[in-house]
Amino acid sequence: MTFSPKFAIVTGSDSGIGRATAVALAEAGMDVGITWHSDQAGAEETAKEVRSHGRNAVVAQLDTTDLDGCGDAVDALADQLGGLDVFINNSGTGDNAPLLEMTLEQWRHTVAADLDGAFVCIQRAAKRMVDAGNGGRIIAVTSVHEHQPRVGSSAYDAAKHGLGGLIKTVALELGQHGVTANSVAPGEIATPMTGQTDQDPRSEERPGIPLGRPGDAREVAAVIAFLASPASAYVTGASWAVDGGMLQMGPQGGSHITSNDWREG
Repeated sequence: MTFSPKFAIVTGSDSGIGRATAVALAEAGMDVGITWHSDQAGAEETAKEVRSHGRNAVVAQLDTTDLDGCGDAVDALADQLGGLDVFINNSGTGDNAPLLEMTLEQWRHTVAADLDGAFVCIQRAAKRMVDAGNGGRIIAVTSVHEHQPRVGSSAYDAAKHGLGGLIKTVALELGQHGVTANSVAPGEIATPMTGQTDQDPRSEERPGIPLGRPGDAREVAAVIAFLASPASAYVTGASWAVDGGMLQMGPQGGSHITSNDWREG
């Protein structure tokens, strides 16, 4: 089977990593379905960038906490595009609170958005790929917290761990259909989510990260674009950390931290 991707959907592509990914896939020759939760203007700006590369862009609202509707949004976008070869699950949120203070409502909101909705959307995308019989790529944007926890982020950590596990199972089950499934686990990336909209990450100092700075959304998108390409044909069930080496600092960080400030998150 020769995989030649033409149609992609990137959820949460109104800004940040999602926008950078949609543009990168357009540069790779794909038409792109773009989704937004609350920033329609941002999604339209992403679509404008996609079209500037000569590719088609279609836009739709998608709320991953709407478990009855988010799968239908994926199907509708795929129908408008004319097919679906690549699905990027990028939508997510996080309710931060210490375990002893987190409400069940906060927990359910994060898990619904980051894991339950992801399952619904990934399942719909996978069914279309299997039915079409042309292979496919499913990629989830998780977080370094898929691998290591953070104080005050129990719901987010649990959801991202779960999403990483889901992707590994997808890889096992869909490999026979030529569909690969991988995760990309960003560290600190200069995006609206980290309060760094339009900042140049190279101007920010991060002593605790081996590369010494936050990442650029385009640096994450470049890895996603590779995993979405024919060149990644033998990569599946993996989680790619794009974190400037942050995850490697665990043991070293433990020996160099000299106060309990980190316990405050």
